Formats: sequence, structure tokens, C-alpha cells
Amino acid sequence: MTQIKSFDHVGVTVADLDAAVDFFVGLGLELEGRTFVEGEFLDTVCGIPDSRTEIAMLRPPGGGTALELATFVRPELIPGSPNAMANELGLRNVCFVVHDLQSTVDRLAGEGYGLVGGVGRHEDTWLMAYVRGPEGIVVSLTEQIGPLSAG
Repeated sequence: MTQIKSFDHVGVTVADLDAAVDFFVGLGLELEGRTFVEGEFLDTVCGIPDSRTEIAMLRPPGGGTALELATFVRPELIPGSPNAMANELGLRNVCFVVHDLQSTVDRLAGEGYGLVGGVGRHEDTWLMAYVRGPEGIVVSLTEQIGPLSAG
């Protein structure tokens, strides 16, 4: 018997919440809301006494798993590795299915967000690319270009 009922959200900590929200809204996510969280609940969950954070919740159109973006007001943020590659331990990317991968990649490049590698093709079924967004966040963008095999 599984203990998991559903997949609720993925959380990402950022320094510039406005820039991160703008980036993900530009990809097509919808902002559900923003709020500050502090007090016993947050201190208990994150294990950091006297913490305060601002969070923004975003979801894909029509619902689905949310993306929680958070920035800490206190304590100070600790820099991560903004140039982390796929073989570095930790959560490396969040993947979104897009309608036109190349136009999405081109638009993001125009906004200053480049490819980590290149656009890959998998068995005439999928195109995929990693794009490094604000603060080094890697988003995997994929487009289904052919039928999935039955195997």
C-alpha cells in the first residue's frame, strides 16, 4: 500500500522572487498567489528558528502540480551553485512540456536565458533542451514530436 496520495508541488528557493515569477509566468504558468510565512509552523517545518519567507505558488493552466518559489527574508540566503551541471547532486531541473520547443528556446535566449547544452532528439518522439533560467535554475523543456512507442 502506497503512502503517497498525490504530487502537490516542487519548491525552489530564489533570491529574486519577482524575476523568478516573471520567468515562470513567461513559460505559461499561472500565479495563484503570493504570501509571507513565518512563525512556529515554518520554524518547525524548515528547522530554522525565527525564519520568515515570501512564497509564490504557480500552476500550469488547468491545474496540476504546483511550483512554489520562495525567498527568505530571514535568515539571509545562502548562495547555491548557479552553474550546477546535471551530474551535481541535488534537484537538477523541473520539466515542462511545451508546444513549440524551438520558438520557446529562441524567445528565452532573447531574454538572456541560454541552453545548457543543445536540443536533443529522442527516437523521433521527443525534443528536449535544458535552459538555465534566473539564478541558475535549470528548466527542462520538451516537445512530443511523434507517437510514443508501445514497448
